[in-house]
Amino acid sequence: MTPEARLEAILRRSEPLMQVLNALREIDPPDWLVFSGAVYQRVFNDLTGRPLDYGIKDYDVGYFDASDISYEAEDAVIQRVAAAFEPPLREMVEVRNQARVHVWFEGHFGEPYAPLTSCAEALTRFVSPVFAVAVRLDAGDALTIQAPFGLDDLFAMRMRYNPNRRSPNFDRIAARAQARWPELQVIAD
Repeated sequence: MTPEARLEAILRRSEPLMQVLNALREIDPPDWLVFSGAVYQRVFNDLTGRPLDYGIKDYDVGYFDASDISYEAEDAVIQRVAAAFEPPLREMVEVRNQARVHVWFEGHFGEPYAPLTSCAEALTRFVSPVFAVAVRLDAGDALTIQAPFGLDDLFAMRMRYNPNRRSPNFDRIAARAQARWPELQVIAD
């Protein structure tokens, strides 16, 4: 089984994730992806024998619409997506227009952030390749996977610096992840 097929098999077993993906497919914000913990945490859980949805706190949804990067335009999409869900998913789905991340990122995380050109490009800037995996459910029920660094780190449970970006927040983020999954190998060279 290819790593992509293995990832898809794991993700499709999560009823809440599939509910989120199906709803987003219907709403279809421009260039959307579900990424971060909604994806990698389920793989970690599967690899370590934990319940698939263990520790899932949110569903990070990115979309890309450079035609209007105002908060008001983003909020309209946030509200439209929220209306598709009942609690607790309504409160767990977090939507952000990746075309406007550069507006607030440095103030929030203390690092400069150049504008993006697509939702998938955001993955290239994640703290670690292990987190840089995203999915979208297409009209034909195909699961599209975006993983610019591949899936080796994910299935090896190996966290290392993003080769494109050495985030000063790496150690803090790694410690938090390793507290939840002690099996996670952290390479902080």
